[in-house]
Amino acid sequence: MEPGSVENLSIVYQSSDFLVVNKHWDLRIDSKTWRETLTLQKQLRHHFPELADPDTCYGFRFCHQLDFSTSGALCVALNKAAAGSAYKCFKERRVTKAYLALVRGHVQESQVTINYAIGRNSTEGRTHTMCIEGTDGCENPKPSLTELLVLEHGLYAGDPVSKVLLKPLTGRTHQLRVHCSALGHPIVGDLTYGQAEDQEDQPFRMMLHAFYLRIPTQAERVEACTPDPFLPALDACWSPNTCVQPLEQLIQALRTDPDPDPMGGGPRPCSPSTPQPSPGRPPPETEAQRASCLQWLSEWTLEPDS
Repeated sequence: MEPGSVENLSIVYQSSDFLVVNKHWDLRIDSKTWRETLTLQKQLRHHFPELADPDTCYGFRFCHQLDFSTSGALCVALNKAAAGSAYKCFKERRVTKAYLALVRGHVQESQVTINYAIGRNSTEGRTHTMCIEGTDGCENPKPSLTELLVLEHGLYAGDPVSKVLLKPLTGRTHQLRVHCSALGHPIVGDLTYGQAEDQEDQPFRMMLHAFYLRIPTQAERVEACTPDPFLPALDACWSPNTCVQPLEQLIQALRTDPDPDPMGGGPRPCSPSTPQPSPGRPPPETEAQRASCLQWLSEWTLEPDS
C-alpha cells in the first residue's frame, strides 16, 4: 500500500453491522489530539459520514486494536448490538487471527509454538513496553502463546530474514513483537523490541501485518483476508529465495479450521505436542467484568487482556 491518506481507505468486508478495513501502517486508530493529521477514524468519517455514531467519542466502535505501526485487518462495529456480539467473541476467545511478518534471521524449524508469559516492563525508560517472565522489571506476567509458521527464507536489504505466519493464541499487548524478539528473531523494522544497530538503515515500516480475521458472531460470521504486503513486487528490498511452505495452503487451512471452542478454554495451537488447556466452563462474569463490558459498548476498548 502507498502511504495513507484520507481518501485511500481500503474496505475488505462490509455488512449492515460490520466493516473490516485494511489499516495502513504508521496510522493511529483515533486521537483526541488536534495535531494528529490522519487517523483511521478520520478516514472512516470521510468515506462513511452516515455511519458515524454521535453517541461515541470517536464516531465508530473499533472491535479490537492494532499497534500504530501494524497494518492490516481491523473490524469496526456499526451499532451497539453488533459491538456487543463482537465483544462476546473476543471475551470468549472465539476469534481467529493470523499475521504476516518478516523477522530477522532464518528460522530453522518450519513451525514453532512460542510459550513465554508476558508482563509489563517496570524498568525506568521502558514503562510503556512489555517483557517476558524472568527478565528484570517484568510485572504480572500472564501466560501467552503464539504459533509461528515459516513461509520463506530470503534477504531483506542483504540481511537474512524469514517470512512467517503468526497466530496469536492469546491476546497480550505487543504479544507478537515480544515473542518474536524473545525467540531471537525480532520483526524487521521494530525499533522497540528489535535489535537495530543503525536506525538510518531501518526499513520504511515495521514488517507486521494483520492478514486474516474471523469473528463468529451469532448473527453473522465476519471473515476477511487482506492482501499480502510483503512481496518483492511491492518492496524491492525483500528477496525470497527458499519456499518452506506455500501461503495459499495455510490460507485454506485458516478458512476451514473450526472456530475455537469457548467451552474448551479458547483457541489451541496446531502442534499436537503442546499441552492443551483443561476443559471446563468459564467462570461467571464478575461485576467488574460487566462494568468493563458496558464501558466497551459505549465506545470501544482493547481486546480483553485476560
